[in-house]
Amino acid sequence: MFNVTKKSIQWGQEELTLETGKVARQADGSVIATLGETSVMANVTYARDQKPGQDFFPLTVHYVEKTYAAGKIPGGFFKREARPSEKETLTSRLIDRPIRPLFVPGFKNEVLVICTVLSHDLVNDPDIVAMIAASAALTISGVPFMGPIGAARVGFSEGEYVLNPDVEDMDQLRTKPEQRLDLVVAGTKDAVMMVESEAYELSEAEMLGAVKFGHDAMQPVIDMIIDFAELCAKEPFDFQPADYSDLYAKVKKAGEADMRAAFAIRDKQERTAAIAAARETVKETLSEDELADANLGAAFKKLESAILRGDIIKGGARIDGRDTKTVRPIVSEVGILPRTHGSALFTRGETQGLVVTTLGTGDDEQIIDALHGNHRSNFLLHYNFPPYSVGEVGRFGFTGRREIGHGKLAWRALQAVLPAATDFPYTIRVVSEITESNGSSSMASVCGGSLSMMDAGVPLKAAVAGVAMGLILEDDGKYAVLTDILGDEDHLGDMDFKVAGTENGITSLQMDIKVAGITSAIMEQALAQAKEGRMHILGEMAKALTAGRSEFSAHAPRIETMTVPTDKIREVIGSGGKVIREIVEVSGAKVDINDDGVIKIASANAESIKKAHDMIYSIVAEPEEGKIYTGKVVKLVDFGAFVNFFGKRDGLVHVSQIANRRLQHPNEALKEGQEVKVKLLGFDDRGKVRLGMKMVNQETGEEITPEKAREEAE
Repeated sequence: MFNVTKKSIQWGQEELTLETGKVARQADGSVIATLGETSVMANVTYARDQKPGQDFFPLTVHYVEKTYAAGKIPGGFFKREARPSEKETLTSRLIDRPIRPLFVPGFKNEVLVICTVLSHDLVNDPDIVAMIAASAALTISGVPFMGPIGAARVGFSEGEYVLNPDVEDMDQLRTKPEQRLDLVVAGTKDAVMMVESEAYELSEAEMLGAVKFGHDAMQPVIDMIIDFAELCAKEPFDFQPADYSDLYAKVKKAGEADMRAAFAIRDKQERTAAIAAARETVKETLSEDELADANLGAAFKKLESAILRGDIIKGGARIDGRDTKTVRPIVSEVGILPRTHGSALFTRGETQGLVVTTLGTGDDEQIIDALHGNHRSNFLLHYNFPPYSVGEVGRFGFTGRREIGHGKLAWRALQAVLPAATDFPYTIRVVSEITESNGSSSMASVCGGSLSMMDAGVPLKAAVAGVAMGLILEDDGKYAVLTDILGDEDHLGDMDFKVAGTENGITSLQMDIKVAGITSAIMEQALAQAKEGRMHILGEMAKALTAGRSEFSAHAPRIETMTVPTDKIREVIGSGGKVIREIVEVSGAKVDINDDGVIKIASANAESIKKAHDMIYSIVAEPEEGKIYTGKVVKLVDFGAFVNFFGKRDGLVHVSQIANRRLQHPNEALKEGQEVKVKLLGFDDRGKVRLGMKMVNQETGEEITPEKAREEAE
């Protein structure tokens, strides 16, 4: 009944297996990839016909994690998987980015790739398995795909590169100093297609070495997919790219002069309007059939690309007049919003980010429900890209994949310089509002995020800056690496290469290639050029602020931490939370208690923090023998007085210890409610407290020596 094809190799520490022919047989390509005990099913379907007038490639990739894969039941009211998590969205992009450039140029039929996590062993991250499964499914589907690709995760620990470090190792990336890198690389047999990473100040050489290590490590996987496809691949789809050379010739003849004049305009808005006008002029010269041709957009893009790329390759100036290494003018401002905890406005050319930092308490931490278990995050970075930032009208309020991806890139760049939670017990939320965009708004978010956190008083280990690099790569091998690319250079170029870091090294690297990969030599030049750009940007940022402010905003909470014995936590909380509610109500402070005994007390009012601290201390601390305390008489009895002297602790002052004279009854010297100074004399056999008053000066609180007591008695 089943025609099963299966192939396995030993890859690193685990066995990697590809299987097809048993499940989802109606899909054009279906593969279950298994690494260890983590299994991902990738299913590929594609339309046999192109939609009329289709002028873009409609590739859609979905990565879906099923909680049953880890033996869990979804949370929430409906108890089923709902909207994609951040991890699912980011992994969908991770799969999409290296495969999209490898479809045959001109192919515009709809393609759908769905990767479903079926089993997770809590050791091997499913994202790498999903990328391999998708590559194999595309390769055997018959779709015009110029793959396969391979993928690998690379760690860097104690000077050694590690292939596919496990989930636990990567979870410790931010807590163990020896774990310095989480890098995902994808590529073909000959070249790298995509890099995504977070790092702890790695040098350019170390980062390049990691990319090379990952590319070499994925070669057995690529060979395996090729061998696998030879056994079970379907017949290739008969696709011939449309020949629109005649249409392009007409477009070029009618519009080249106007297009060149448009690209000579340095202002983005004016240039965009001039390009649109040039297109309309060209359209007036075309027939109805030519105007209806689905390749008209491709012809326009080819002309625009030839003009922009040709000028750069020939050594001419870029669109805005810069050479290949110059960064656009930068203006950095901080403290521009009066009520926020920290704010910055970072402007680089026509790209601008308004970035705001808010400090919160432990209650503000994000709880992340992942397949391998729940965890909390005390650093959040959210990126918003409204339509007005590019002068357009569009949908507003929806957080798309692009916004999630750009925000995560900035998050990765900044997390390496954050102080330890034990040293800075705040939840940090950074929001980047992109107010203008013409190239690399994610890197503007990195720069603005660094400045706004320092403005909020976050003691960053170092300032972080980011720069986006581009590439023009011609068929004859000539190329140019561009620093700080514009939107048009990104759109018409061959690479988007973003590097962020400090003066000491790289904290994040992201690379996307639109051609069939780049060589190590090109990447090495891009990294070196990016370092020059990063150092320049850090210098410009330093004009505004060089380190975290010593004082918080008046509107920011202050947090004080204290540690209590774990066996005292119950006493601080009280029955049904009665005690801690009273502490919060009386002090006005916010109190968070962890299971390890760490208590965080937060308030914008220092007096509230002190009051809460004293109340907690009085509950958990033990009174010290021989120490003098201030207390209040709570009850008088024939044999003495009970005094509340230490939180809720009471002790007995025997009638003989009240004064240096004989008393018939305590009421001769005391009354209930009276404030007194007492010395803790010790504890009796039953653990009850014995107090004394006669050896303490009731006015000054100083202890009276026996000699002085005799003098007073005489």
